[in-house]
Amino acid sequence: MTTVGEIAALLGEKAPVEKKMDFDNVGLLVGSAGHAVSRVLVALDITDEVIDEAVSVGAELIVSHHPLFFSLASVTDETPEGARAYKLVRNDIAAICMHTNLDAAQGGVNDALMQALGGKVLDTLDPATGIGRIGEIAAPMAFSDFLPFVKKTLSACGLRYHDAGRPVKRLAVCGGSGGGDIPLAAAAGCDTYVTADVKYHQFQQAKDLGLNLIDADHFCTENVVTPVLRDWIAAAFPQLDVGVSRRLGQLVRFC
Repeated sequence: MTTVGEIAALLGEKAPVEKKMDFDNVGLLVGSAGHAVSRVLVALDITDEVIDEAVSVGAELIVSHHPLFFSLASVTDETPEGARAYKLVRNDIAAICMHTNLDAAQGGVNDALMQALGGKVLDTLDPATGIGRIGEIAAPMAFSDFLPFVKKTLSACGLRYHDAGRPVKRLAVCGGSGGGDIPLAAAAGCDTYVTADVKYHQFQQAKDLGLNLIDADHFCTENVVTPVLRDWIAAAFPQLDVGVSRRLGQLVRFC
């Protein structure tokens, strides 16, 4: 028998809670550590639809990247967060969430993003948080060729970008909201930075710094980690049925 607690311990070894940022809420957020598990559903977010999917496939545990809640004063159906937590409890489904600790972890979000884009990790983009990566691709690529490659590789509906007129070779990445690290990418000698949730003035900043900048969507730059989570769990617990949500991408990407 595999328990929720055993899976939580594994994930805690892969992405130690100590790596999380102060605002964050990670770990076992709903359920009992002693609860037996036969099926696990992995998703970037725990939405109502993902909970319904877990119920339909008979999963006793959902492992997600984004926390189910950050601060929850009560578990009632009067708030969306409370209603989802209550729904999990009613269906006897546990929830483990790994957020900024998974961003910083070796093999986590940012390593997976760099690998997906064909880069070899050389360093950390933000040493203060351990989040983001600096790397290089094997051969220089024209930015005009790199754009469709990123769109296809990350299954993005579209890209927002600034073309600084530089070929792509030294690459910085940060899954999710990484606009604040544009100066770090430029200071590290990167020609290109791939992240998401970039603001208007941050595109102007990239222009001033001569940096190629791509906003490839929050979901798309982070969802690369869901197969990683699946593989971590499946390798450690081969007796389990571990799958990645098929519904979430259809719900949060608007093509």
